[in-house]
Amino acid sequence: MTDQMTPIDRAKYAAAYCAADFVKDGMRVGLGTGSTASWLVRRLGARVKHEGLRIIAVPTSTRTAQLAREVGINVVTLDEARWLDLTIDGADEFDAELTLIKGGGGALLHEKIVATASDQMIVITDPAKEVNALGAFPLPVEVIPFGWQASKALIEEILASMDVLDRRTSLRMNGDAPYMTDEGNYILDLALGRIGNARQLSLVLNQVPGVVENGLFVDIADQVIIGHPDGAVELRDLSDGSAQVSHRRVELAEDSNIFDDI
Repeated sequence: MTDQMTPIDRAKYAAAYCAADFVKDGMRVGLGTGSTASWLVRRLGARVKHEGLRIIAVPTSTRTAQLAREVGINVVTLDEARWLDLTIDGADEFDAELTLIKGGGGALLHEKIVATASDQMIVITDPAKEVNALGAFPLPVEVIPFGWQASKALIEEILASMDVLDRRTSLRMNGDAPYMTDEGNYILDLALGRIGNARQLSLVLNQVPGVVENGLFVDIADQVIIGHPDGAVELRDLSDGSAQVSHRRVELAEDSNIFDDI
């Protein structure tokens, strides 16, 4: 089946396959949202079915929850799980400090809550998501619908004093209507080009009335797993404060169980 996948899908699959090995029996696991995270959910479903893996999972979106149930994973709420051993999620961008931009899939609020309620966060990604400076990918900011235009105006005013390259903001749309998150909120996408100080920008954005959360993940991710189309996998670990790099390889043609329950 993997020979029918695009190179980018093969890279995402390799990262997700490797990350699934970090999930141990009895763990409480946060499941991210997005195309790379969906490969992880499928792989974990295969482990549940074929290895008898027992885990409790907290999905970060309704679509992740639906997929997890379809592949046989035990799904609970974060309130039921209380605290998580591990969260595995994708990213839209990441830099050398493992600072992330997330929210391209619209689940940034749930993703940040779940990630920060975990002992560890592993990011699974492909090489194209690595950047020298964050900001090429538009930064999502979740706002409540009431007064969203006022919130947008305040954000645009604040951006004038921030270390960013551009300052274009737009309301994310779903056809002719505003895109709505699982919490019923809107998303503003900030096309900034380059973000000079992610920590400062994150703190300032969250002070704007009407802003619920932003897509900058600062000091949250511990490890990134980068998959490549040939099955090579690079692991970068910052959990001990210094960058540790190791390499593995996923045999892409050997495992078809990932597709059994799809």
